[in-house]
Amino acid sequence: MGRWFVGIQFHPEVEHTPRGGEILKNFAVDICKARQHWVMSDFIEHAISRIRQQVGDKAQVIGAVSGGVDSTVMARLMKEAIGDRFHAVHVDNGMMRLNESEEVQKLLQEHLGINLTIIDGSALFLDRLKGVTEPEVKRKIIGGLFIDLFEEEAIRIEKAAENTPNAGKVEFFVQGTLYPDVIESLSFKPGSNSATIKSGLPARMMNGQGLKLIEPLRELFKDEVRGFGRKLGIPEGLVMRHPFPGPGIAIRILGDITAERVEIVRKADNIFISM
Repeated sequence: MGRWFVGIQFHPEVEHTPRGGEILKNFAVDICKARQHWVMSDFIEHAISRIRQQVGDKAQVIGAVSGGVDSTVMARLMKEAIGDRFHAVHVDNGMMRLNESEEVQKLLQEHLGINLTIIDGSALFLDRLKGVTEPEVKRKIIGGLFIDLFEEEAIRIEKAAENTPNAGKVEFFVQGTLYPDVIESLSFKPGSNSATIKSGLPARMMNGQGLKLIEPLRELFKDEVRGFGRKLGIPEGLVMRHPFPGPGIAIRILGDITAERVEIVRKADNIFISM
């Protein structure tokens, strides 16, 4: 055949694969003789420059933050690029980790200086989920409510900025898409060499509100995002934070969701993570 083809039946790029990075490095550098010229500091400068060029001098940008590493790194980068014209929105659905919203406010707003709004939708979410037992229905209710609250906040932010030095339309929605997300979406588009994740919140923001999408982390894998976060001054505890599902504790509860059940699972989760 004239050349070697090497196949593997696991994911060396994920952080849970022992010595996965070493496998990739041996193949790329030792076998394929790839040049090692990519450094994180260059990527940061390039990402900031690209965001400023894309957004311009007046436009406002809105993005959802969960308290996880991806959205936190994204928010810190946007703050570095355009300051308070980036508006981070955290929606508390009442099913977050123990003291999650308080921790998000302390880190993003007080420590990193990010322009943050926290929406307490806990009572609304619990009310809408009352009597719902089917997991997929729970996901759809939580996702739909989240989008509704986020959309309302986008409209409010634009009105509030009208008579301020930051006056300008909310023209962009930023999302913490990573390269594995891009790869996964491409697997459903044979022959395509580009992909944009356009479902759920991005779809509503782009199709309903007419916002343009920014994905500043889409070229990075998870371990690179963590390294990026360290370069941007994000504390190590957050950079290495344990993952948590987007819908929160709701999908870990079998059957009906009540405030009492949420609290039990929340405390159990905190004990497990603290071990």
